[in-house]
Amino acid sequence: MENVLHTREEILSKEFKKTRIGTGYDMADVDAFLDEIIGDYQAYQSNLTEAQTKVDLLESQVADLTKQISAASTAQPKQAPASNLNTNMDILKRLSNLERRVFGTPSDAFTAGVQENPTQEA
Repeated sequence: MENVLHTREEILSKEFKKTRIGTGYDMADVDAFLDEIIGDYQAYQSNLTEAQTKVDLLESQVADLTKQISAASTAQPKQAPASNLNTNMDILKRLSNLERRVFGTPSDAFTAGVQENPTQEA
């Protein structure tokens, strides 16, 4: 931002030299104009303060959202191995069930062997 040359108080307290030649400026007109400038200056200062407050608020919101995004992005890779573990467990269970159906369980083999022996003896 550029530096301001005059403050509100300097404008208000400014004294103009009176001219000896002619009548010079009307003091009431100069005072009225300076009062308008002071009003504009006050409005400008309040607008600037309001804008800076909004900027500060938005910057803090951006910082909070950035933290949330970074926290969420670091949490997602940790969840992926858990889903892989569940997938691996599902595959192992399916494989085990398939082996039981194809090869049978050890107790099934024993039962099948006992049934074959009485048939052979008879």
